[in-house]
Amino acid sequence: MKLKEIPIYISKFLKFITEDVWRAVPQDLSQKKWRGYTLIKVVTLAVRRYQADNLQRSASALTYSTFLSLIPLLAVLMAIAKGFGFRNIVESQLFEYFSGQREILTTVFGFVDSYMQHTKDGVFLGLGLILLLYTVFGLISNIENTFNMIWQVPKGRSYFRRYTDYFSVFLLLPVFLVCSSGISILFATTFNTLKEYQVIAPVSEIMITIVPLIVSILFFTGLYMFMPNTKVQFKHAFYAGIFAAICFQTFQYLYINGQMWVSKYNAIYGSFALLPLLLLWMQLSWVICLIGAEIAYAGQNVQNFEFESDSKNISRRYLDFLTLTIAALIIKRFEKDEKPYTAIEIAYQYRIPIRLTKQIIYLLMDLGIINELKDDDNYPNYQPAININHITVEYLFNKIDRQGSENFKVDNKHKFRSEWDTILQCRTDMFRNNKELLIKDIVIEKLK
Repeated sequence: MKLKEIPIYISKFLKFITEDVWRAVPQDLSQKKWRGYTLIKVVTLAVRRYQADNLQRSASALTYSTFLSLIPLLAVLMAIAKGFGFRNIVESQLFEYFSGQREILTTVFGFVDSYMQHTKDGVFLGLGLILLLYTVFGLISNIENTFNMIWQVPKGRSYFRRYTDYFSVFLLLPVFLVCSSGISILFATTFNTLKEYQVIAPVSEIMITIVPLIVSILFFTGLYMFMPNTKVQFKHAFYAGIFAAICFQTFQYLYINGQMWVSKYNAIYGSFALLPLLLLWMQLSWVICLIGAEIAYAGQNVQNFEFESDSKNISRRYLDFLTLTIAALIIKRFEKDEKPYTAIEIAYQYRIPIRLTKQIIYLLMDLGIINELKDDDNYPNYQPAININHITVEYLFNKIDRQGSENFKVDNKHKFRSEWDTILQCRTDMFRNNKELLIKDIVIEKLK
């Protein structure tokens, strides 16, 4: 490859990841190649969405909220753990899980003990306890809002659901830490007895070291499934959890092994160095977490972005064609008394981009042409909302033409009356020869 050809290859590569790969459909590719294309699309979409959602700023905001809520958060967690009799186990697990922050955790736990002692003595009882819970729940609410923004969920949980769900998390988190501690002890005990076997000993050491990774995967997977106020499929949350856990554990390893550099930093700032280092650690941890959330979103919704550039630039007549086609498919399925279509079925069977399919379905619902039903699995499907013997082509497009506001200051009664009449006459002439043509009859002619 010659040097002057490099820009050509770069241009082809950029065109491939921005346009060509999004025009591919599974019917035209082998299963192996389609999986490769899907992986490319997921990674590309996650990068694009990370930039579009400005997650660097979101990570900074969450870092600030986490820093302010750190002591109240651990105070609530330790109080619940103490109630179950798990305080020492939970504390040791936190030290093990955040091994790069032992000095910070030691200091923070000192503040937590003091905080809890004052609460016990009644100094902060009442108003202080309310402020403590408000601070903690406010942090989790900020996390939920960020995840909802990533998933494009317009509405979060209700206040009742927030408090019940969040409180459930705090009850389960100590149990999760105790279970992970039990797993670690079980692995360590089991494999220590096998060290005398030369073949098994290396394997046992590897298994012990990957226990924190397994715990991280479970934690991130649960976070990605629970936190957004929408249904997240397990496999996508799990893949994103694996990515986030590997990145987090790698970051932990680099952070711990970078203590030589940290000691030089301490020589300059002294004990004050703990704060900027803690903030840096929190910031990068949140960046990793939010990138994982973007990967989960991209994996579950990648099909919504197929033919994205073409869909944004679709011509008016082709949009009308697809609108008529989707309306005809739904009406014909109803006429045959068959199971109603879902959006995915229409998109997959007839190679219509899923984003356009959903856009047109929402339009038809707004026009009152179709309505949404839920099947036994609570999945939406669609059928006509009115008598199909009344839905003509003219009726459909008249509804489309009239949708929206016409309440403007342009004088179409006098000054521009001729232009307005011309538009109306064009619409009338368009359906003159097929004024009474029912959409269901077009389907019979074309699809039988």
